[in-house]
Amino acid sequence: MRKAGYAALLATLLAAATGAGAQQYPTKPVRIVIGLSAGGGTDVLTRLIAQRLTDAWGQQVVVENRPGASGFIAGELVAKSPPDGYTLIMGAQSGLAVAPALYGRAPYDTVKDFTPVTQAGSTPLLMIVHPSFPAKSFGEFVTYAKKAPTLTYGSGGVGSTPHMAGELLNSLLSIRMNHVPYKGENPAIADTLGGQIPIMFGNISVAVPHVKAGKLRALANTSGARSQLVPEVPTIAESGFKGFAIATWYGLLGPAGMPPAVTSRIQGDVAKAVAQPETRDKLVNMGVDVVASPPDQFAAYLRSEVARYVKLVKDNNLKAE
Repeated sequence: MRKAGYAALLATLLAAATGAGAQQYPTKPVRIVIGLSAGGGTDVLTRLIAQRLTDAWGQQVVVENRPGASGFIAGELVAKSPPDGYTLIMGAQSGLAVAPALYGRAPYDTVKDFTPVTQAGSTPLLMIVHPSFPAKSFGEFVTYAKKAPTLTYGSGGVGSTPHMAGELLNSLLSIRMNHVPYKGENPAIADTLGGQIPIMFGNISVAVPHVKAGKLRALANTSGARSQLVPEVPTIAESGFKGFAIATWYGLLGPAGMPPAVTSRIQGDVAKAVAQPETRDKLVNMGVDVVASPPDQFAAYLRSEVARYVKLVKDNNLKAE
C-alpha cells in the first residue's frame, strides 16, 4: 500500500510539473523549420502563424528554411532535435508522406519519429486544361479519357501533390495519363497556357488567376469541398466519384516524445492564431482552407496519408525520376 501511495504521489507531482512547464512555455525563442525555399505557400503560411505566436507568447518564433532532398534535410533536423517544443517543422505531405514512399528511404519514420501537433490547413488543387481541350466538364473528360489513346498531364514536379492527383485519377478511372514533371508550377502553367500540354493539376492559388482570365478552363476541384475562390467549380467527388479527395496539406510537428501538455498548448495557440479574422482572410485569399485540428486527429490523419501514398506508389509502380 505504501509503495502504491508513493507511486501515485510521484505521478501527481510529475503531472503537476508537466502542467507547470506547459504554462511557462515558451521561455526562449522557438524555431519552425520548413523544407522548402522562402516565398512559397508553405513559407507564407508559416510566417503568418509564426508572427501571431510571437505576439501571443512574447518570445520570437523564427522561421528557418532548409530546402533540399525532397524535405528530408528539414525532417531529419527536427526528428533528431530535443523533444521540448522549441524546434518544430511545418511539413507538407510531399516531404512527410509521399517522398518516403517514392524514394523508398528517408532519414526518419514519419509516424514514429515525430509528434503531430496540428494540421494547420490545406490547399485544394484545380484540374485545368487549355481552352482548346475537347472536354468542357469533368464528366466529359472521363468519357474522352476512356477513348483517347494517350493523354499527358503536367505538374510542378515529381512527388508533388499535383503529380499524385494525376496518379490517383489514373487509378480511379483505370486510364493512363502520362506525367510530365516541371521544375515548379509556373513553367507548367506556361506550357499549359501555350498548349504544349493539355492538362495540368495546379495549386488553386496558382491556377485561379488564369481561370478567371479565361485563359484556362477548370474542370474540377480535387479536394473534398468547393473553394471560396472559385465556388462555381465542382469537386471530383460531386462529379460522380465519391470519396476522391486530394489537397496540399500543411502540418506542424515536433520530435517524437514531446510532452502532451506542451503539444496541446502549441496547438491551441495556433488555432487561436488562424482564427483571427485578419489571418484567416489572408489565408482564404491564398486558397488555404484553415483546419487547426487537435493533435490526436492530426496523428490519425497523418497515419492514413502515409499508408495512402505507400499504396499509391506501389500500385502504380511509381519511381523517383
